[in-house]
Amino acid sequence: MNQNRPRTPRRSDATRTAILDAARERFAADGYDRATIRAIARDANIDPSMVMRYYGNKEGLFAAAVAIDLKLPDPASLSPDRAGQALVTHFLTMWEQNEVLTALLRVGATNEAGAERMQGIFADQLLPLALRVCPDPEQAPARAALASSQLLGLALTRYVLRFPPAVALAPEEIVAWLAPTVQRYLTAPHPA
Repeated sequence: MNQNRPRTPRRSDATRTAILDAARERFAADGYDRATIRAIARDANIDPSMVMRYYGNKEGLFAAAVAIDLKLPDPASLSPDRAGQALVTHFLTMWEQNEVLTALLRVGATNEAGAERMQGIFADQLLPLALRVCPDPEQAPARAALASSQLLGLALTRYVLRFPPAVALAPEEIVAWLAPTVQRYLTAPHPA
């Protein structure tokens, strides 16, 4: 066997991709509770047993479908006085381009597995950024949670509930409004 030959995609890779694509769309449209393995399999044009073979159950499929890397800026590359603007701009770009985040937000608000997934993303990806820029590392978890409340509140009103005024805002306006608040949460002195 030639070790230098490029790997030919296997049929199982294509099947897994089809399942995950269908699951992301179905979870985004229906939420976790209403999405079914049968509907996801139908959307992927496969037998439901294949979904179970690859992912075990609905929770396993959900975890695989919403594996999210927020691709946050490297905390070491951030200027602490520009962290709010960088974070809001980055999150807004991610939400505009990634429907999986909308699905995760919907599910996280109504399902324990979704909430745990969001908590994991918070702890693994956002908390390190807050630790880098906040003045007191002991306050980093609370400050990161407050910043998250702003970002997730925007996402809820703009992408899930689709409040017309929130949807109508230009990205630059959102950054201008939200960045100073997120910046204050991350770096301002602790309120007395």
